[in-house]
Amino acid sequence: MEMWFSDIHTPNVKLSIRVTKQLFSGQSDYQQVDVFDSVDLGRFISLDGEIVFSEKDEFIYDEMVVHVPMAVHPNVRKVLVIGGGDGGVAKELCNYPEIEQIDVVETDEMFIEVSRQFFPETAEGLNDPRVHIFPQDGLRFLRGKTGEYDLIINDSTDPFGPTEGLFTKEFYGSCYKALREDGVMVYQHGSPFYDEDEDACRSMHKKVYRCFPISRVYQAHIPTCSSGYWLFGFASKKYHPLNDFRPDKWNARKIKTWYYTTNLHRGAFMLPRYVEDILKEAEEEK
Repeated sequence: MEMWFSDIHTPNVKLSIRVTKQLFSGQSDYQQVDVFDSVDLGRFISLDGEIVFSEKDEFIYDEMVVHVPMAVHPNVRKVLVIGGGDGGVAKELCNYPEIEQIDVVETDEMFIEVSRQFFPETAEGLNDPRVHIFPQDGLRFLRGKTGEYDLIINDSTDPFGPTEGLFTKEFYGSCYKALREDGVMVYQHGSPFYDEDEDACRSMHKKVYRCFPISRVYQAHIPTCSSGYWLFGFASKKYHPLNDFRPDKWNARKIKTWYYTTNLHRGAFMLPRYVEDILKEAEEEK
């Protein structure tokens, strides 16, 4: 008997994956957490029925939210990761010896423990002595912070449900306040392809555009994400992701990557026309 897991992207579109077994199922205080083993994607984890990442493609997301800002900001010492309980973002950040502290704020402790158990290669980033884990609400954590971080990465999963507060005007304003005078924020921007997701992308960009003097959007192909097409946001008080990009300096680090390259960095900011139109309309809204 075949077993299939389906991630519903729209009422009319779903991504179905043949699975060999279910490895874990549990209800945390915040969400349903499930882990499956599959033929083509390896193990993958879902929250409330939506795939968060798989062993096959998690490196794409983690590399793009870390190496893009790190190739731009010249002096990152202290980093805040909102979400990131799987450890993947922390693992990529640990490639940079100059980073002194990485604070990971993850609401769901079950998600952390499940990631440690079933995705140890990804979760090993949480074991670095520079990483400090705070099991609490990200917005509440931010409210008491002023001028502390060089880089904030919003790795939360969804603008709906338990992490909804991490996609509000207050949240982005709190990020701005928590950053140092030349700080950078990177955040997941969702997929703009389906009509059901477009409004969230538009709303997100509008809020960030009004909070930060520099706000740009970039892209990546991630197979398990909605439509396989995902956007990220780059917001900064000072540095532009292309004008202040330092490819030679980053290449000299010789960090091993599977997806990110300095050539890809530039191309990732070259967006399709329909995405440019969505972002422009958001910027012009009253």
